[in-house]
Amino acid sequence: MSILPERKQAVIKDFAREEGDTGSPEVQVAVLTAHILNLTEHMKQHVKDVHSRRGLLMKVNKRRKLLDYLKRKDEGRYLELIKRLEIRR
Repeated sequence: MSILPERKQAVIKDFAREEGDTGSPEVQVAVLTAHILNLTEHMKQHVKDVHSRRGLLMKVNKRRKLLDYLKRKDEGRYLELIKRLEIRR
């Protein structure tokens, strides 16, 4: 249910602000979004999987907190990120 390491590295490379950047809010939100999309597909097949649902909700809440932080710090970066990730807001 987690994303493949190759996929994670590709996401990090796409959203990194500089070489070796893995901790910026953009990268963290992008990786969480990949996890969320993967878990969402899993939940469509396994509706009664309560443990995965809990993990999904935790990831969604973590992403929301990171997006709120980014919006507070730099709204331009926030708007660009939600546009690139196609996140509703």
